[in-house]
Amino acid sequence: MNHFFLVLIFFLPAGLANLAPVIANKIPILNQWKTPIDFGIMLNGKRLLGDNKTWRGLVFGILVGAVTGWLTYQYISDVAVQQLSHFWIGGLLGGGALFGDSLESFFKRQLNIPSGSSWFPYDQIDYVLGAILFSLPIVRFSVLDYFSVIGFYFLAHLLTSFIGFKLKLKDKPI
Repeated sequence: MNHFFLVLIFFLPAGLANLAPVIANKIPILNQWKTPIDFGIMLNGKRLLGDNKTWRGLVFGILVGAVTGWLTYQYISDVAVQQLSHFWIGGLLGGGALFGDSLESFFKRQLNIPSGSSWFPYDQIDYVLGAILFSLPIVRFSVLDYFSVIGFYFLAHLLTSFIGFKLKLKDKPI
């Protein structure tokens, strides 16, 4: 299997974990769980993360990442780390993706960028950067691999955001 393709597949749990909170909000039982991760805490008179970063999205996203890793990595053993369970690696990447997204939201709040507004290109790469950061203790790729992953998932984010908008899962196309 092509090395580039393996690297992209390795980060698939992060990509799907990034989509998961939007989907979790549409699931009838889950959409009732709206507790914000920041519990309403303010810094400089502004919310740390805002109402859109919820425990529901975090838990569901990590679970989606974990299940994706478990289902995917067993077929790409060239990239998977043998000492750790595929489930845990996927969950780690999913958590990294959501950490990157939350960190970007923190900066948006502090810079007075309204919640739900696009902050191009950071909204499109925050989750990939978080996943890369969280993956560093278990696997290392080349700089070219990382730039390729960022570019691929940047474009994938634009495409999935537009599709989500057309399917009425999102309010804005980007």
